[in-house]
Amino acid sequence: MNEYKSVSPQQAVAEIRSGQRVFVGSNCAEPQTLVEALTARADNLSDTEIVHILTLGIAPYSEARFENKFRHNAFFIGANVRDAINHARADYTPIFLSEVPALFRNGRIPLDVALIQVSPPDRHGWCSLGVSVDVIRSAVDSAPIVIAEINQQMPRTLGDSFMHVSQISAFVESDRPLLELKPPVQTDVTMRIGQYIAEMIDDGATLQLGIGAIPDAVLTSLHGKKDLGIHTEMFSDGVVDLVNSGAITNRRKTLHPGKLVATFCMGTRKLYDFIDNNPAVEMRPTEYVNDPFVIAKNDKMVAINAAIEVDLTGQVCADSIGERFYSGIGGQVDFVRGAARSRGGKPIIALPSTATMSDGTVISRIVNDLKVGAGVVTSRGDVHYVVTEWGIAYLHGKSIRERAIALISIAHPDFRPELLEAAKERFLVSPGMSSDALTATYPDEYVETRTLKDGEDIVLRPIRATDEELLREFHYQLSEDTIYHRYRRSLRSLPQSERLKLVNIDYTTQMAIIAVQTTGVREEMVGVGRFYVDESTRCAEVAFVVRDDHQGRGLGGMLLKKLISIARKMELVALEAYCAPDNIKMIDLLLRNHFSEHQEDLASERVLTLQLRKRPEAIKRPESVQG
Repeated sequence: MNEYKSVSPQQAVAEIRSGQRVFVGSNCAEPQTLVEALTARADNLSDTEIVHILTLGIAPYSEARFENKFRHNAFFIGANVRDAINHARADYTPIFLSEVPALFRNGRIPLDVALIQVSPPDRHGWCSLGVSVDVIRSAVDSAPIVIAEINQQMPRTLGDSFMHVSQISAFVESDRPLLELKPPVQTDVTMRIGQYIAEMIDDGATLQLGIGAIPDAVLTSLHGKKDLGIHTEMFSDGVVDLVNSGAITNRRKTLHPGKLVATFCMGTRKLYDFIDNNPAVEMRPTEYVNDPFVIAKNDKMVAINAAIEVDLTGQVCADSIGERFYSGIGGQVDFVRGAARSRGGKPIIALPSTATMSDGTVISRIVNDLKVGAGVVTSRGDVHYVVTEWGIAYLHGKSIRERAIALISIAHPDFRPELLEAAKERFLVSPGMSSDALTATYPDEYVETRTLKDGEDIVLRPIRATDEELLREFHYQLSEDTIYHRYRRSLRSLPQSERLKLVNIDYTTQMAIIAVQTTGVREEMVGVGRFYVDESTRCAEVAFVVRDDHQGRGLGGMLLKKLISIARKMELVALEAYCAPDNIKMIDLLLRNHFSEHQEDLASERVLTLQLRKRPEAIKRPESVQG
């Protein structure tokens, strides 16, 4: 091994001069011993610039007492420097994380000194950058002076994480615990979001997860999955549990199969022990891992990122709370764009639907307008999925009207009426749009996947306000004969005003179950069943229709049985169906499902009834309905 001679921390930083730019190692790899020594030299320095991305530890150089000694420039804002930035004692440079290394390498932001933390050198003289390679790799390659804190507790990670002792200008020995990030406390809200996202993740998918309760909740919900992979900016303890359970194998990755690829990790000692000398883990720099074109080489790439607020057009604010800077762009856009280009990829923005302010006020995080001064990190053109604890909104390729409706439907129910009114005032949606479906709680318990006679899977679910376009396409694919048998009259058109009524239901006095077929990323409605409740009798008229090319596959029976099951749960008294006398297939299906003929059938129609409960009084025949 090449010999190296360690010096005291004070000696190591003694050559740092006023006016120089000093890089500090990132995240949990912050060299705290060197930072302490540098700050202790403050009386001998002035105008020394400190640059770094997020650091989890101390940042005394950002304190007001050092204002003329140090000036911090953050590429990502942590809690330790947030106050300084928002009081103009420090700077924030918004930039994609994938592009930070180029600032150092091309001299746009030249470095004079890099303060880093590494593992002890091996017998060949190679040290590992350990828990953080990220932008440190480019910093040590660019800075003429590299001062390293060699920490006996830094794990030796593999990948593009090594530097030789000959590249290090001064060494400081330490043996102090690494900074740790404890797992966040989970709530019902974060767990619900995690479950929604987990349902979107297929076996064999490759994941990118950020920091916080929601990514951890996703990981907790993935234990039943198979052959998941990781290609991510960072990861934490939850990944270790999934590796140990066998859910993460990286076996089916299309890029670096068998390898967990990341730029840094933040967690507890359990995580650091897991990555130590682990050949299944490759730590690589951000200019590679966060490159959208590299990310896109992973098939089924699922990127999960957080937001502070999302407006009704789909603009995502993730780095500020109004005019107050909070975090940074980080790798969000890198991974959103990379996952969007991936074959079968899914870029996801996740956030709780509300936030509680310091005074106890609860506000919506789905908003009509972003706050004054708020920054758009991910544009409305980049956004695909937005997830809250109230559901999933798919926005990509959708109109402003469709986006607004989708986002209102996953906002907290308490805020949906005012969001809808705001959308109407802005003419984002039709001024006559009903709030029934948007203000009602969506009945997730009625969503299920069924298999048709020929083996094809079909999703049966309650209709949503966002299904207007599906309904439009469905209606105009029906034959005249099918339309006549459904409505008992010719119906040449179904204008938007009528479609809005049919998709905006309250799930209590009205219920509509649609059958959805998915081909690739495209959804199609292939059947719909409805009932409308007469509150005076607790009886309902039931009707359903199946697209012509899907008739004869058992779908009508599935829709009918689903509606009967829901009617029983709602404790309805009876269901009634009105059929044209020549609609033999429908009548036969109803009879096979225990409907009985009405004694007062008219020549123009046959009435069939299914008794569900003891009727309190004679059924009052509801008026005919459409849909």
